Amino acid sequence: MDFTVTAQDLTIVYGLDSVTYFPCSGITSLDARSASFLGTVGLPDSEVFTSREDVEDPYPAGFDAIVLGSRFDYYGMPCPVESRSWWMLGYLFTSLIALDPASGKVYGFPEGSSGYIPLHRDVESLVYALVEFRKLEIDHDNDVDPEELSARFKETVGAFDSTPFADEESQWSLSLEELEHGIW
Repeated sequence: MDFTVTAQDLTIVYGLDSVTYFPCSGITSLDARSASFLGTVGLPDSEVFTSREDVEDPYPAGFDAIVLGSRFDYYGMPCPVESRSWWMLGYLFTSLIALDPASGKVYGFPEGSSGYIPLHRDVESLVYALVEFRKLEIDHDNDVDPEELSARFKETVGAFDSTPFADEESQWSLSLEELEHGIW
């Protein structure tokens, strides 16, 4: 499959040792596009997005660290019924990020909330936003105007997928608001 975001794009901004690949062959519950992307391009691992998860330890036998229903049950948290089979991809700032393996859509579960927000149309869009956000971080460190950075990020990412900014409470919207107000 052809993707706009490539493994090379990801490793250029995150480095070789900060990319997590998912061995998705033989998993029938995952849509083919998501499986291909996760297996060939991967997910970055950084301070902003943590994708690494030890699925074996320290959890008890029978615990599935990837599936939300199992994870939420383990921690005694309510899990929306429709999201029980979704996969945990990692954390974006303080939001748990999950993938609906049937549709390929990505959702955010904000900290302190019992619900979720549609965050990306697919996992490629998530990674596209993460690559662009890493570029924003680098420019911010080089003293580029925060409002200019925010506008550029919204325009670039919004042209690829409008979902990240559809909800004012999405992690992307909140992070850009903090950037614009000098909280970084």
